Amino acid sequence: MIPLSFEQLPESIRIEAVKPYYEALNRHRASLVLKRCFDIFLSLILIIVLSPLMLFIAVAVKLGSPGPVFYRQKRITSYGKEFRIYKFRSMIVDADKVGPLVTTGGDSRITPVGKVIRKTHLDEIPQLFNVLSGDMSFVGTRPEVQKYVEQYSDEMKATLLLPAGITSEASIRFRDEAEQIAGAEDADKVYVEEILPQKMAINLDYLLHFSWWADLSIMLRTFFLIFRR
Repeated sequence: MIPLSFEQLPESIRIEAVKPYYEALNRHRASLVLKRCFDIFLSLILIIVLSPLMLFIAVAVKLGSPGPVFYRQKRITSYGKEFRIYKFRSMIVDADKVGPLVTTGGDSRITPVGKVIRKTHLDEIPQLFNVLSGDMSFVGTRPEVQKYVEQYSDEMKATLLLPAGITSEASIRFRDEAEQIAGAEDADKVYVEEILPQKMAINLDYLLHFSWWADLSIMLRTFFLIFRR
């Protein structure tokens, strides 16, 4: 994606705290175009190659517990745009209405099939369609719900300059996030006050040092972590 001019940015992120990150990204416009072309090409290939696996998982999810195959939730992506993220459903229906928005280790809302596909990240395969549509990228800040975006500091809003991602350096480092929150009396509070600031510091550093090669490295490391599991 080619960034808008700073003056064209939505008012909510057209602020001084965001400007250094905008200028850092603007120096890599060619790499940003390459990033989008790569997203389109690879997502198309993977959708075709993984279609038999997606069908198998869809049947397993449907037979494993009552409810729809896909979980759709409103998340926030570039420029504060709202979109619906797609995942294979790994929790009971209306799980977000009977517990916190973050998932903890040993969460009772997770279905038996959900435990398997979450551990292997197979639940996230449908996000390939989000990548193809441009709402997401393979690498970028994980998309948050509006509730958490509202907690962003002015500097954190810089992460909204690019599409949300399937994986990131922060995702790799906090791959056991659910276990870290497990047992917390208020999971949402722990996430917002302790985990989110640490993740966003990593995401902001990614913006300052953005390169397509760094994206490729993050994707390969994510793949090997998943394969090891």
